[in-house]
Amino acid sequence: MYKALLKPLFFQLDAERAHHLVFDNLKRMARVPGGQALLRGLYDYQNPGLEREVFGLKFRNPVGLAAGFDKNAELTDELAALGFGFVEIGTVTPRPQPGNPQPRLFRLPQDEALVNRMGFNNAGAAAAAERLRHRRSDMIIGGNIGKNKDTPNEQAAQDYVACVEALHEVVDYFVVNVSSPNTPNLRQLQEREPLIQLLQQVQERNQALPKPRPLLLKIAPDLTDTQLDDILLIARETNLSGLVATNTTISREGLRTSPEHVASLGAGGLSGRPLRQRATEVIRYLHRHSDGALPIIGVGGIHSPQDAREKLAAGAVLVQLYTGFIYEGPAIVKRINQALLAAK
Repeated sequence: MYKALLKPLFFQLDAERAHHLVFDNLKRMARVPGGQALLRGLYDYQNPGLEREVFGLKFRNPVGLAAGFDKNAELTDELAALGFGFVEIGTVTPRPQPGNPQPRLFRLPQDEALVNRMGFNNAGAAAAAERLRHRRSDMIIGGNIGKNKDTPNEQAAQDYVACVEALHEVVDYFVVNVSSPNTPNLRQLQEREPLIQLLQQVQERNQALPKPRPLLLKIAPDLTDTQLDDILLIARETNLSGLVATNTTISREGLRTSPEHVASLGAGGLSGRPLRQRATEVIRYLHRHSDGALPIIGVGGIHSPQDAREKLAAGAVLVQLYTGFIYEGPAIVKRINQALLAAK
């Protein structure tokens, strides 16, 4: 139904407007008596054989929703009804911020891809925490955290620490996001020395809390092998629980869409099918060079059960969807979980 009826309608709208329309409709559906039960009946697929225990947390299935879709933790119960095993909210910043000027989200249908330069638009950590305090689902929630745009890199750790303090009681794990291309100079924090200092300060505060949360790092697909080696060393040095590989790419290589049209869209991170191969390569490299000791959440270009299996075979222990969810619709979660169970 989604691909035949809803997707053509949504794709006639501006991408960000369509996103908000989906949000509104899911909320309305959930408020109708029996609405969430209907969603679960259509899309949820649970089986003990799908459960995974990763960094001390029990996931009901290995298919999650990546950060960027539910930035403000508005839909966690509805997304649980769609069958996700976990949802990563955010990216959340300490203070609310509007993000970059619109338009800032674009589709590349020929490539089944998106380009976004959202810029961490969100209502702030306190607002997200308040919503999560009232959620009904016990699904695993990750908190993807970042810095405000006007916070200098030298003070970035303060922002990440503030997010940890605001969210630690209501999320199950944290992801430090220094790899978005849409906040000026943010990716400079991926360099060895700034990253060590940042993660050490965040981890120190995290470990001082009554219930420290697993702390992960989300990395860009554009890093070289040398930089990936540094990431693994830093992960050990700062006692990270895992990595999220990968974020969006600034590359525009190999697209079917005309270069002129792509250029007209401007800057932003590319996600979707074109990212699949590179994301898998990064996962495989990290898995091999860490001897499988560091759990990896695989994300990037997952549009089918085969794509999910590819990420898991490369060394990921969990996977996340975003652009594939937009292009394939909610049934993709069920299809992936059914295929993973059948392959056991």
